[in-house]
Amino acid sequence: MLVARLLELDAVGALTTAHVRAGAQVGGVNVRTVWRWLEAARTEGRMERRPRARLELSDQAWEALAQAGGNVSVLHRHLKDAGGEVPSLASLYRVVRRDLEAGRVLPDRAVVRREREEQQTRRALADLALAGPSEGAVAKTAVRRPLHPAPVAAFVILPSGEGGAVAGVALPAGAQLVRTSSVRAVAEAVGQAMAVEGAVCVFGDPGRGKTAAVRMALHEVPVGWKVTWVPVPVRPSVAGMRRAVFDALALPGRFPHTSARADAVVAEALGEARVLVVDEAQRLPVPCLEYLQSLWDHPGTRITLVLCGAGSERALSRLPQLASRVGAWQEVPRLAAAEVATVVTGFHPVWRTVPATDLTWIDQSCGHGTFRTWAALTAHLQNALLTTADAAVDRALLGRLFRRVAPPL
Repeated sequence: MLVARLLELDAVGALTTAHVRAGAQVGGVNVRTVWRWLEAARTEGRMERRPRARLELSDQAWEALAQAGGNVSVLHRHLKDAGGEVPSLASLYRVVRRDLEAGRVLPDRAVVRREREEQQTRRALADLALAGPSEGAVAKTAVRRPLHPAPVAAFVILPSGEGGAVAGVALPAGAQLVRTSSVRAVAEAVGQAMAVEGAVCVFGDPGRGKTAAVRMALHEVPVGWKVTWVPVPVRPSVAGMRRAVFDALALPGRFPHTSARADAVVAEALGEARVLVVDEAQRLPVPCLEYLQSLWDHPGTRITLVLCGAGSERALSRLPQLASRVGAWQEVPRLAAAEVATVVTGFHPVWRTVPATDLTWIDQSCGHGTFRTWAALTAHLQNALLTTADAAVDRALLGRLFRRVAPPL
């Protein structure tokens, strides 16, 4: 108001030094300040004071503060170690107090620890290069359930990354993760489900690599999406599943005492785009499946539901209301006999010296197209070659190892 009135006087040529002094007295500022205001108004068209820079803490800084249990001094040392311009300790105290009074919630250290472990797991999976960005693209069409679910095409090997441990997947030392047509088919089915926020069921006999295929498919998801793996409790109940979903989402605070409050908190957390993966879904009774359906049908949630497990398709058949909502039924089949030699030699170098005819014999006698069996046999063969002098990979040695891998009759 003061600057606008002084500008009006200046526009008609009536502005004097006395006006400026009087304005400074009214505003309680120095005369030079009023002259600066007038200059800013003439050159920048700005009538108000220039806003002062507001110090804000990044999400990473808040996470570091949570890990430190709210100790601002620890955060200050962390920022110093990271380098760059660091505010004073007093300024940090003011910012933290200001944001906490404004309603910012400092996460519990246990929650932050779980999130950090999940992030480390995702980074480890990225280092293993489980999935390529082009191969994880969304499919153009959904895979609808046939009357009798048919397996996908034969495996085609594609080496992908270095060997290592993957959550839920055991690999022998030196093994290479292989990406097959089954893995790509699972990625297409999951991608299509994400496009419509639908549901997909990944099934097949034990040991075929269903969990690994889903993890590869979800290794790289679009920006804005999150992936949450929900473990199925032993002898699951609705209360147990409700708690499992709450814990898997790493929600702050204690688990609510009432089911209505717990459902409200979970539904609010599921309001952002998220893939909810339920492994070992064959264990779920109908009430637990109904609970998952209620989360998916909630108008405020944005869920893509992935149900995975040997027999999960049979579990879903017990609840037709949920089964009818599944847009893709994807089976992970056995390794085709014609592809055994190509796949296993890419899986581990120990098999590259074995003739293709022997590899076929091994698969017919012991492997039976199951990756888990091949992985166990690989580990036993490695141990035999390391501990037995002059050991050779022949049928006599392999026959002895078969008895360690095959279950007793």
